[in-house]
Amino acid sequence: MAVYLGSHSSLTIIAKTNERGAAMKKSVVSKEYQNLQKEIAKLQEQWKKSLNPDVVKPNLDQAAMSAGVPVAALAAIDFDISLFLQWIDELSKLIVDQHQELEEKLGEVRSLLNEETAIRWIDEAFSLNSIYFARFAEENGIDEWIPQFLAENALRPYLQLTADKVQDVAKAVHGAGCPVCGEPARLAQLEGEGKKVIHCPRCHAHWPEKRIQCSHCGNDDHKTIQFITVEGEASSQVLCCEKCKGYTKVIDTRQFISRPSSAILDLTSIHLDFVAQENGYQAAPGNLETNN
Repeated sequence: MAVYLGSHSSLTIIAKTNERGAAMKKSVVSKEYQNLQKEIAKLQEQWKKSLNPDVVKPNLDQAAMSAGVPVAALAAIDFDISLFLQWIDELSKLIVDQHQELEEKLGEVRSLLNEETAIRWIDEAFSLNSIYFARFAEENGIDEWIPQFLAENALRPYLQLTADKVQDVAKAVHGAGCPVCGEPARLAQLEGEGKKVIHCPRCHAHWPEKRIQCSHCGNDDHKTIQFITVEGEASSQVLCCEKCKGYTKVIDTRQFISRPSSAILDLTSIHLDFVAQENGYQAAPGNLETNN
């Protein structure tokens, strides 16, 4: 899930038009914001390394996994609440270092946090419950983006540790999203000899998929799969499924001199999400008919 700093994401939208006259958009995420995300990723990696690997005990329930239940939902994860709160403090400081104007707002949020609230934040962040966080923000008179942004980023080291432990055994089920954390599948990379690999920007899990196949419903009928391209971007396209109206960004990272992390790649390709959604496709379509 890409979470942005509200109006501070500094997205510059440049309208383009393809040969057929359809509106295309290309977004340029500010270097400032990209650098912030890279620093957050560094923090998360440090946090993950500081965890005892035994805090995550996977439960590889094959029946549940085959039904699409994320491995992290099955695992016994021993969350250290005081550490979670410490990470939120460190994350807040990092944000304030780049955005001094947010110091007071982040301080207000931190004053609302206690052990009980932190436990709730972990639960709701894990389930991607944006409704809860929006309500929390409204009830406490704070900016809507702040609670979920903090909770989500402080949760990710646990999800990434879980992915590290089960990468070789977690199997994707079409329609269920990431087999580790449940994040909707929306980012694929072409690697090696052109192999298509889905990457989760949230927990860093990755899994192979057929080149012509919908990541959501499993449809592999080339007659109902189409690709949207953006002028001037030979390495990027959007795979769109006419059966479920889902889409996946497909980026040929073999052409990159230095391949960015999946989280940064997801962020800098956000214009492809806009293009897909403007054409009626969704990253997490409903009413899926799986084809497994």
